[in-house]
Amino acid sequence: MTKCKAGDRKLLHQNLRAAKRQYPDLPEQQISILRDLTATLHLAIFRGELLFLGGKWYVSHSGLLRIAQRRRCVGIHSKPVGDFCDPHTQRWSFEATVYKTKACRGFVGFGDADPSNVSALVHGAEMRVAETRAVNRALRKAYGIGICSVEEIGRIPSTGEKLPPRNTQTNGNGAGPKVRDRLCQIIRQHKLDPELVKAYAVDFCGTKTLREATREQVENFVLQLADWAAKDRNAVLCQLNSYARPKQEVVA
Repeated sequence: MTKCKAGDRKLLHQNLRAAKRQYPDLPEQQISILRDLTATLHLAIFRGELLFLGGKWYVSHSGLLRIAQRRRCVGIHSKPVGDFCDPHTQRWSFEATVYKTKACRGFVGFGDADPSNVSALVHGAEMRVAETRAVNRALRKAYGIGICSVEEIGRIPSTGEKLPPRNTQTNGNGAGPKVRDRLCQIIRQHKLDPELVKAYAVDFCGTKTLREATREQVENFVLQLADWAAKDRNAVLCQLNSYARPKQEVVA
């Protein structure tokens, strides 16, 4: 029998705790699947690398990149497929190739995006979504990842909450006004502490500051927070309180 490494056991315990906290009604079958995914992919829920949406487990773009880095991927090349692109209607198609080794001929994946098959959160960023989907498919082929990536699905299963009006502007790091507006809406609706939400977001994205996070990481955080807050606000508050700094006592 193969012994389970201490790091693997720690990650499994972390994922099981995170799943119980974020998805309290998770069926036993899905817990078993989570155990298997943790053992094979070594990805973490708290980093936003594994997400449970609409009754299924998904891997995120950041999770796939972590796998590629861990397995020493030597390169990823992507390019638009001109015959299937129309900038005027925001329709884009990309081809991505993943090279596992220098001698590898490459694993190819295609991805497309247009306003009809992306979340309202990313309207105006269809080109980046298409490229991300192509890269994700190529990575999943290269490393035999059986579950779909969250960025590849057309529309994220949501809690039915209304989204802010469409706005096509985005900022430099990709976390455009639509994503910020959505996050502010969640904070107001569920009466959450903005500073604690920011601290949680930084931890979730695995970056030193929120500005360093990619658009996909921020979007995944917003989607996860909205779903979790709608299901169990008290659990969210408990999670946020763990980021609160203890108040220093004033000595007279």
